[in-house]
Amino acid sequence: MCRIFGSFAVGATGPELAAVSARQRHGGPDQRGVLRGPGWSLGCDRLAVTDPVGGAQPYRLAAVPGVLAVLNGELYNHAELRRRLAARGHRFPDACDGSLLPALYAEYGTAFAEHLDGMFAVAVLDLRSRPQLVLAVDDMGMKPLHYHLAAGGAESGAIRFASEIAGLLAFDGVPAVLREDALDTVLATRTALGTQTALEGIRVLPPGATAVLRRGEPLRVRQRTPRTAAPAGDARDVLRHEVRRLARTGSPLCAITSGGLDSGLVTALAAEEVREAGGGPLHTFHLSYRGRWPAAEHEYARAVARRARTAHHHIAVDPAEFGSLLTRTVRHLGQPNADPIALSTYALFRAVREAGFTVALTGDGADELFGGYDRVRAALAAPAGSDWITPYVDALGAAPRLLRDRLYTPAYRAYLAERGSAADRVTAELRAHAKEDGADRITTLTRFETRRRLPAYHLRRVDHLSMAWAVEARMPFCQPSVAGYARGLPTSARDGKRALYEAGRGLLPAAVLRRPKQPFTLPVAAMLTAGSPLLDTVGELLSPARLRRSGRLRADRVQALLARQLATPSDGDALALWAIAVHELWTEVVQGMRVPAGCAA
Repeated sequence: MCRIFGSFAVGATGPELAAVSARQRHGGPDQRGVLRGPGWSLGCDRLAVTDPVGGAQPYRLAAVPGVLAVLNGELYNHAELRRRLAARGHRFPDACDGSLLPALYAEYGTAFAEHLDGMFAVAVLDLRSRPQLVLAVDDMGMKPLHYHLAAGGAESGAIRFASEIAGLLAFDGVPAVLREDALDTVLATRTALGTQTALEGIRVLPPGATAVLRRGEPLRVRQRTPRTAAPAGDARDVLRHEVRRLARTGSPLCAITSGGLDSGLVTALAAEEVREAGGGPLHTFHLSYRGRWPAAEHEYARAVARRARTAHHHIAVDPAEFGSLLTRTVRHLGQPNADPIALSTYALFRAVREAGFTVALTGDGADELFGGYDRVRAALAAPAGSDWITPYVDALGAAPRLLRDRLYTPAYRAYLAERGSAADRVTAELRAHAKEDGADRITTLTRFETRRRLPAYHLRRVDHLSMAWAVEARMPFCQPSVAGYARGLPTSARDGKRALYEAGRGLLPAAVLRRPKQPFTLPVAAMLTAGSPLLDTVGELLSPARLRRSGRLRADRVQALLARQLATPSDGDALALWAIAVHELWTEVVQGMRVPAGCAA
């Protein structure tokens, strides 16, 4: 698990690469490796999990001269690949998973990623007769890779890439230009979905993509056929297999236990594996907030921990810390994400690392694969022939369309009418897919939830905020066998996660199985009230003078919305205000990322 970066068809200076590395060093504090030459560079900041003694990056093999590789992630099938490659005559200097990448590339060329099972972002630099750069990310997009491709001038075709936007912006040739439609994107879809980010010219590889670049040629991005697995047994059997596989690590392991169904299943099955392996009790972590807040889940989390017999850690964050936590969270994410859970996630992984744990199992991905969201259930329940897409898209946003239109200035509304809003683009995409899929709404919805929203909204957040504290987050639900099992279920079993509730019977407390669905998040509606420390931070970010400078929002109407929230707190108003505040803070933070190399944040 690491942070990677590099360039191709353009050189980079030593100080420039040091600045990029410094921006991402939090995710790879154990070892730094950088190589550069005429027109290329490749670097890695390593978090040593597999074979901590070996595994120096960039990876090189004497038998494959001219091929270099760097890896962010974990390759769960590296032992199997190592045996296969050894049978073909390859030898390796250590037992690190990524050390086999040059040999795998030598055998399969640009198709090497089709043989990888895990979460990964990989860069392979082939400096032989026809130099090329090959980038690849895993099928679910658990490990993101951001890049900037120069469009013209002397650097036309030059590419720079990095695990995080902050690192990418430390390259001299990458500008920090905010997209004009970023505010609408945050309010309409909560974050930038798909390959586009909130910054002009900075993109992220889509899930399951391999990109190839040769000098003088355009970047070619190919979607690989997703890995398929033949699931055996029911949901519990399939999930147990993946939890056990991912729980095997030589590094300190824990689980994130929110008190809900998804993390509860992972916790219960991981505790089984740890006990059977003779490793003592599994450690579990749950985060809450000091004081009395609505929808607290710590009692449910304790019940899961008691049932699974774990060593449970209940972390209570002081709300007075929220202002500083929010700034650090936004900086690590690199682009705005309107989900208040981001602040909670950052604080939770901080506690995990401070307790001495390097690997954490989480329950992310279950809702997308097994139809857990209310918006999905409502879309499936809509009568045949009705417009289920419009309300579904509205439910994706931090603010409904009518509220967005009311808050935008006339000039910004006109701009969006001409260019198209984020919601309009999502609507058009869903209508096109619904036409292809016919009456099979679950296929349309699952495709969008897993291929577009999950990587951008959830997985990027988990990656960035776990790695902010050098913690490797492993996600059993995002493995090919679980995804394949979910796709093969009838609609009735995927509506409302029925297959997972059945899997939880006998494993989880009845109270957890009976409770209403509730996401792990920050109770922002209750915290945006008079006297709350969070109100001061949000109020400052929503000051009329600040909003008027951008020309996108009606400052008077934002203030009226804030007054309504203070008079009658509601989840909807609070989320809209939170999203605007996050966007405003992000614009300030990202502008500060374009600093001299010696001052990298």
